[in-house]
Amino acid sequence: MRTQFLVVALAGSLMGLLTANVSLAETVAERFEKAMKKKAEYCTTHNIQPNNRRCDILKLKPADPLATEEGRFAHSIKIPNPVPEDSGYKPGMTPEQYFDHLCKTEAGEFIFKTVENVEGLYMMRPRKRATDYELEHLYTLEDPYGHTTDESYLVQDTYVQPSTGKYQFLEMPLSKSSSPDERYRRYYRDENAHPGRKYQTAINGQGVFVPYIVAEAIVPDIKSRYGYTWRGISRSHDRELGIAGGELMVLDLKMNEILAVRRGYMRTGFVRNNLTGVWWMTGPSCPNRGTNLTFKFIQEVLKPLPSEVKEKKDGN
Repeated sequence: MRTQFLVVALAGSLMGLLTANVSLAETVAERFEKAMKKKAEYCTTHNIQPNNRRCDILKLKPADPLATEEGRFAHSIKIPNPVPEDSGYKPGMTPEQYFDHLCKTEAGEFIFKTVENVEGLYMMRPRKRATDYELEHLYTLEDPYGHTTDESYLVQDTYVQPSTGKYQFLEMPLSKSSSPDERYRRYYRDENAHPGRKYQTAINGQGVFVPYIVAEAIVPDIKSRYGYTWRGISRSHDRELGIAGGELMVLDLKMNEILAVRRGYMRTGFVRNNLTGVWWMTGPSCPNRGTNLTFKFIQEVLKPLPSEVKEKKDGN
């Protein structure tokens, strides 16, 4: 009896090890597909009411980078330091090893030229604010690294409204336009735009309230000489291992010149308290998204016109 017990115990231990190895070998993509299949089965077998959103994640599709004119242009740009077709992935690499490799060999902020006294800029490819389901989806966001709050929500405050905003105006294309006179949206400073309205910000590390001065207009043309756009990086093994990359490019629109490139990567797939294990708003990133904010990078390349210069110019 004791011998039988030992055999059973050893067999159980061996099965446990095999199960652990299978679990460790499961990729982020495999876990994601398994979760989506389970979700689909649930939504098929349960009476889900039309106003219940719990099955909406099944409607999401992988991003199509070339679906828009802005996306096609972004992916057509030739930069001075393109990523190699071979990402350097080696069979057997763990997600951590592959991510560390990309961070060491490809990620970074690359500034080729800076410009002084820039009044405003053109956001060539505005981002849409992601839903929670999109942030849980492994494939539906083209560039999760760059899809940060400061780039998809209230960008007029980020770039124009003092004290964070340093530019006199920000322009972007309208998503839909029925008239040639209504092709772009321009946010600009106007001291009289919102009488009495206050905006909470920080100056010298102290929280303060300042007048809110951002106005907007629909215009037929842009006046920006400089702009920026973005695109996702898609190569074999990236999403499979829960890794996504993206590039942000700053351009001189008049000279058709690349002034700077920021290339970043992030990793997900190990979140335990949601359906898919994916949550793009958190996880390791390089350069660190928490400190290397997009608007600060833009300001480093396109140095804003100092306020006192603008005031003197207006006075003349």
